[in-house]
Amino acid sequence: MNKKEIDLSLTRVERRLFLKNSSLFALGATAAIGLAAPGRALAGKMKMSETDDLAILNVALGLEYQAIAAYQVGAESGLLQKPVLDVAVKFQGHHKAHADVLAGTIEKLGGKPVMAMRAENYQFPVTQLKEQADVLRFAAGLEKGAASAYLGAVPQFSNRELARAAASILGDETMHWAILLNALGEDPVPAAFIA
Repeated sequence: MNKKEIDLSLTRVERRLFLKNSSLFALGATAAIGLAAPGRALAGKMKMSETDDLAILNVALGLEYQAIAAYQVGAESGLLQKPVLDVAVKFQGHHKAHADVLAGTIEKLGGKPVMAMRAENYQFPVTQLKEQADVLRFAAGLEKGAASAYLGAVPQFSNRELARAAASILGDETMHWAILLNALGEDPVPAAFIA
């Protein structure tokens, strides 16, 4: 799957679900899951190969770029109080580290990493971000969507070391999601399993 196909898939999913449900949390999760959907469809094949692993890694890299851009929008919104802004910048740094490792791994395996889109191409709901809670809710949705995407990808890798690395990133995405829910005053562990 090439970058253009991923971009088009993300845009279609975001628009359809934005119209259906204007909740910032749902939109954040949908955006992340929408970008990961092509990777999950590919991951559903019975026999996986290194080529399939590369495709899944590129979808994951696209998710990381999306998260980096989303945290930048949040940081530049002027809506985040200093301690929350510090945490958001830290989380963005985690996503940058994930992206660096994923891009390097893709290159090491002989693949070509997808490129990051421009922030405006993600069509984030910036006009709906009116206060700090809106930014946190949107970020929490993205983190939940990323955790779900990694959860779907982990068992699909043919290379077990890649699965292990993805599981490590899954843990980080889940921690981000829990911390953001806590900052919103919501239950940071709403269920025993990630859906």
